[in-house]
Amino acid sequence: MTRMTAAALMALGLAAPLAAPLAAQAEAFDLTDMSAAERTAFRAEVRSYLMDNPEVLMEAIGVLEQRQANAQAQNDETLVRVNAEDIFEDGVSWVGGNPEGDVTLVEFTDYRCTYCRKSYSEVSDLVASDGNIRFVVKEFPILGEQSVLSSRFAIAVKQLAGDAAYEKIHDALITFRGNVSDESLKRLAEENGLDAAAVLERMKAPEVEKVIADNHALAQRLQISGTPTFILGDQMIRGYVPLEGMKQLVEDVRAD
Repeated sequence: MTRMTAAALMALGLAAPLAAPLAAQAEAFDLTDMSAAERTAFRAEVRSYLMDNPEVLMEAIGVLEQRQANAQAQNDETLVRVNAEDIFEDGVSWVGGNPEGDVTLVEFTDYRCTYCRKSYSEVSDLVASDGNIRFVVKEFPILGEQSVLSSRFAIAVKQLAGDAAYEKIHDALITFRGNVSDESLKRLAEENGLDAAAVLERMKAPEVEKVIADNHALAQRLQISGTPTFILGDQMIRGYVPLEGMKQLVEDVRAD
């Protein structure tokens, strides 16, 4: 580094209001060739300006956060594009809503996740009221053994009894408030007219394990570590979003 210019100050994360008044003074000397007195004076000037104008720090932080958000969005777009087939057309995930819809919404979910449960009714309302959303559910158990049991059960039901049975079980699991065990799952199967013994046996099958393993591998490639995570168009939405926010996001995708 030679001379400290306004551009250099900006590169250090100091916003324009700070860079401008300091630039003239900084241009007067080479920062790599400062005396101890000059360095002390320069640091004092920077500190004095920040103490007099603390809002500059908030402005700089805001600029940094926006840059980070833009970089994250660009990275997400690339990840979605590279993994599009596995995200949208894996051939094993349940597809609801309008299978021919003009917008696809994908959700990575865990049945024991508080915010997945909170978003459940709102996502259901969104899909039902819109009428033109293709909704894909990715079983992504990450919150312990009960999460894994729940996903194994749901996948086993889909593989044995089809999509309609899966939808009923998915709805039942996401609203279930008790402990998940073989006994509670057996009761749930029986209450929904399923062969409980067959479903519980199928839960152990490698075909069920493969669905979960593939979803975990996909999530790792997409840098997804929490639930719920949504994919809408070419963007990832990490975490719960209220219904009105989701509606706006769908409108934005359609407008692109």
